[in-house]
Amino acid sequence: MNQLRGATLLAVAARSWPDEVERVAAYLRESGAESRIEEFSEGTPTAEDAAKAVGSELAQIVKSLVFDCDGRSILVLVPGDRRADRSKIAAAAGCSKARIAGADQVRDATGYEPGAVAPFPLEHVEAVFLDRTLLQHPLVWIGAGSTRHMAALAPTELLRLSRAEPMDAVETAPEGPAREADQGRS
Repeated sequence: MNQLRGATLLAVAARSWPDEVERVAAYLRESGAESRIEEFSEGTPTAEDAAKAVGSELAQIVKSLVFDCDGRSILVLVPGDRRADRSKIAAAAGCSKARIAGADQVRDATGYEPGAVAPFPLEHVEAVFLDRTLLQHPLVWIGAGSTRHMAALAPTELLRLSRAEPMDAVETAPEGPAREADQGRS
């Protein structure tokens, strides 16, 4: 992963980042993960915006989606070019129905604003699932606590740091740009 060699140092360097971004940076530092956080002046509120900003494939952008599963908050990590399959998520989480969480539930569960959700550290999420297709890439990009910040890391590190359970979490066929309602890239 030569693209990130020494990149942990970038997260360690003193920055005037928002508190939410510093939470992510501190978590990455403490974990020893090879990663880097980048700031984008235009912001990256959607997966499409994020892919353009970082110059990657849409499939390498991780959407961190919060679902309400019978009153429990579940985080699901899916590639930016795919839609989450709610029935698969409900089955994996052991609930009757998985609904996209509203903005208040997203904030309460994760500690981040919708569109800026990082997959760690989290406040009150009961389970985290990661779509297996993300593991096919050498590098993925995650939200890093604000719509202007993203972090790059290996998908195996994402799996480890998020403590996610790998699963098939997406609909069968990709459909153009896939946006989940109200959460943007989050």
